[in-house]
Amino acid sequence: MKKIAITMVCLTLALVSGCQREDKNDPLKIAGKIFIFNYRIAEATYVLTLARNGPLPDDSYVEARFDNPAGGAPLTKREKIFPFWDKITVESPPVHCIVKNKPYAVNIRIVDGKDKLIQTIDTTMTSTLDQTILPGKPLVVGPIYTPNPNVFRADGTTDFSPETGCPAKT
Repeated sequence: MKKIAITMVCLTLALVSGCQREDKNDPLKIAGKIFIFNYRIAEATYVLTLARNGPLPDDSYVEARFDNPAGGAPLTKREKIFPFWDKITVESPPVHCIVKNKPYAVNIRIVDGKDKLIQTIDTTMTSTLDQTILPGKPLVVGPIYTPNPNVFRADGTTDFSPETGCPAKT
């Protein structure tokens, strides 16, 4: 009976330790990631949400580097993380030439106020849509969503043509 009890305890400990999070010491974890296509303003962006998983110094920053789908240098963003935020949303600058089902790298660094590295997160993001779904020009302009006269012309015609100038799909 004693051997059975010891075996059960060992099995329970093995199962419990196998279910523990590997990132338990990391202060942030990825809670969501998506490409946003805003057809009204003809812009697409990466949007990543990070959730608190542990404490952070009060003076912390998120630095994100996003692959540039149009080619060239990665797009970067640096934002302060406020102590009362449970979720941190990081949005890239506008991106162009997104290809459906192609993975794009995103590198995140969490640093303190003196730029001391706290955590790194490397991930990829893949869009289920192609950039060609967006018009090349914003559909609306101004704060009250006035129809863009370059899209909705005075003669009654419209120009919903997609953005041009993207490199060939690979």
